[in-house]
Amino acid sequence: MSVQDLYQKKHGTVEDAIDQIKNGDFIIVPTGVGEPPTLLTALSEQRRRFQGVKVAQILAVRKYGYIDPETVDHVRHVAFFFGAATRAGGQQGWIDFIPSYFSEMPSLIERGQIPADVVFSMASPMDQHGYFSLSLGADYTMAAIAKARAVVLEVNPNVPFANGNCHIHISQVTTLIESDEPVTEVGLPKIGPVQEAIGKYVADMIDDGSTLQIGYGGIPDAVVMQLTHKHDLGIHTEMIGDGILTLLESGAITNRKKTYLPGKMVATFALGSKKLYQFMNRNPALEIHPVDFTNDPYLASKNDNLMTINATLQIDLLGQCGSESLGHLPYSGTGGQADFVRAANRSRGGKSFIVLPSTAKDDSITRIVPTLTPGTHVSTSKNDINYVVSEFGVAQLRGKSAKQRAQEMISIAHPNFRAELTEAAKKLQLM
Repeated sequence: MSVQDLYQKKHGTVEDAIDQIKNGDFIIVPTGVGEPPTLLTALSEQRRRFQGVKVAQILAVRKYGYIDPETVDHVRHVAFFFGAATRAGGQQGWIDFIPSYFSEMPSLIERGQIPADVVFSMASPMDQHGYFSLSLGADYTMAAIAKARAVVLEVNPNVPFANGNCHIHISQVTTLIESDEPVTEVGLPKIGPVQEAIGKYVADMIDDGSTLQIGYGGIPDAVVMQLTHKHDLGIHTEMIGDGILTLLESGAITNRKKTYLPGKMVATFALGSKKLYQFMNRNPALEIHPVDFTNDPYLASKNDNLMTINATLQIDLLGQCGSESLGHLPYSGTGGQADFVRAANRSRGGKSFIVLPSTAKDDSITRIVPTLTPGTHVSTSKNDINYVVSEFGVAQLRGKSAKQRAQEMISIAHPNFRAELTEAAKKLQLM
């Protein structure tokens, strides 16, 4: 049977797709805009016909109808990372949360520690050889496809066909439907003077020829905006977004100086504009791979001069980062921060930057604290931290004593809080 015949055989209706679900199933959905809107909308509309179904995803972009406290016994969301669509449910307790390093999620699925009964995913149109590209999110989804009883694709001509280990053959597909609505676009965060100041400190420490991992947020993007004059930068990251596209257009990125996969940008998911998605289509300079490849600290560290840039919410005087919760209340998730901090520490010439504004709520609260707020989820440990950057400067902590760390951290705190931080450090026997 030809691949076109197989396609026609497996091409069905939305009802056919939803019929693949059984009570108690665990459905795996890719990161962000890799989520299939037609399928998840249909599941939402029919959620009351099921019992005990769970939909797991690292970052939900849209708040579908099934994300509903009244129907969690029917279909419940399971978050690997919270965003605007799921944060309230996580804080109220009716959305489940599975913490893990992003890099280890495929192995958790392979070992059966995270179930994978069904996969729902967006996909590019099929090529002449029978392959679809899961370009918007290879992440943990490729591992789930190998385990799932049913693989259901939403095939959309607006999804780019990317290179890399992100392809699925028609023979692996249980059911597919077609849609043509635009892929969700996610704009760049707002950048203010505080973000610009932090971005300048970081940009000044990044040399020509470095390889970058850039997290999502206003400060990482502020760094990107100040790198457009650099030369021969490379990309090995988890997320490719419009900030990276800006660097490409400026000529700052060539990938020629990379010591691992030279000439290739590497990522595991995409989050950006229509322009970005079009750029990804059959681009030989870009590869999308599963997250246990992109985020593996050993593999990423094969890039010399790896510069990793990630944000945190709160940090203590020893350098412990609370990047994913407000006290005990979940806010986001571990994601790939710890993966890339460790990768940069292993990299020859590498530097990991944790960035944060020094204060919150109109300078009324310091984000640099003597000890983390009770209940805070520690995302990056004191043993892994290297550079911490606020709008008041750079603290370098790796290899420093507890006393030296406290002094470094206080030096980049807001001036209004330095005296009380010094007194607190003395009480903690840090100074």
